[in-house]
Amino acid sequence: MAVIKAALCGLLLLLSTAGFGAVLPDNRVDLMQHSYQGGGVSIDGPALMLRTKIGTQVSVSGFYYVDTVSGASIDVVATASAYSETRIESRVGMDYLTGNSILSINYAQSDENDYNAKSLSFGVSHDTFGGMTTLSLNAGIGNDDIGRNGDASFSEQLRRYSYSLGITQVLSKRWISALNVDVDMEQGFLNNPYRSVRYRDPLAELGYGYQFEVYPDTRNSFAVGLVNKFYLPYRAAVTFSLRHYNDSWDITGFDAELEYVHPLGERWVLDSHIRWYQQGEASFYADLFEFANQQNFMARDKELSDFNNLSLGLGASYRFESWAWWPAAKPELNIEWDYIRFNYNNFRNVTLIDTAVGAEPLYQLSANVYRVFFSVYF
Repeated sequence: MAVIKAALCGLLLLLSTAGFGAVLPDNRVDLMQHSYQGGGVSIDGPALMLRTKIGTQVSVSGFYYVDTVSGASIDVVATASAYSETRIESRVGMDYLTGNSILSINYAQSDENDYNAKSLSFGVSHDTFGGMTTLSLNAGIGNDDIGRNGDASFSEQLRRYSYSLGITQVLSKRWISALNVDVDMEQGFLNNPYRSVRYRDPLAELGYGYQFEVYPDTRNSFAVGLVNKFYLPYRAAVTFSLRHYNDSWDITGFDAELEYVHPLGERWVLDSHIRWYQQGEASFYADLFEFANQQNFMARDKELSDFNNLSLGLGASYRFESWAWWPAAKPELNIEWDYIRFNYNNFRNVTLIDTAVGAEPLYQLSANVYRVFFSVYF
């Protein structure tokens, strides 16, 4: 629950320090174990994050994250075998405090068997009007190398550009509001090299055949979000968020989230949240095409279909007493659990073969996500 606790602490910090300008993040070390189970896929692994200040103006951070993936999602397993792989992600970053501004630079790299990604981002955050208003601007660039296991001749690239603008305003002693705008642009190989689309084929045994997906080589997206945080008289906090998304593939999405954080005594903090997400399909998506090469672009990725999901989450954190051998340390244990339910409105379960082509039941997916953090602030 480190992120959730940080949001509450950040709210309290803003309310209590308005007028004192920008501050560097706290020194901390985090050790996390995460697990995802759902849709025939298991993902788990550890993560380690360290952040420390150097003097009064510089803060540096490092992050190491491991994903061990096994299984296969339903839109891959129909045409490929289950798989197992490990993804390793590492990040380094630096924040520089100058006056009421913080300048940031971050580098990230992710490596797995058939996908290598590198990205570099820059950001600036500036407090103004006595610390009541914070403006932030971020820009990033990424380059991905994409391969296909078992096919040494397959090699593609993807370039990514991202920009974000945010404004956070303290509206009262108990209310903070933030408006965030995100723009992403991608160019290159954008589809999964293992995924296929299906089309009607009366000569095939199952009544349909498969061919590889074909995507456009560009995708531009725009998202705007509004976050309102309310600090309640009994030290609890409520956060309500709305976000709208659309892109050049004609996907439109909307999500809403409500979160409640409640401290118990001086050591416990409890959290609960609920999130709803709904999106429409991409213009070139279909669960079943009428014939091979029906159109220039063809996709059957369930994440490009018309679907919705509901997430329910619970979390708790406990702050321990300081250690005698390290009095400045503030150790904390965080446990989080999320249940996610996906309902796909035009993606069908083709693993059920005793059904007429195109009349298979719509696919549904439930997933459980667990995270355990041990954090030390110092």
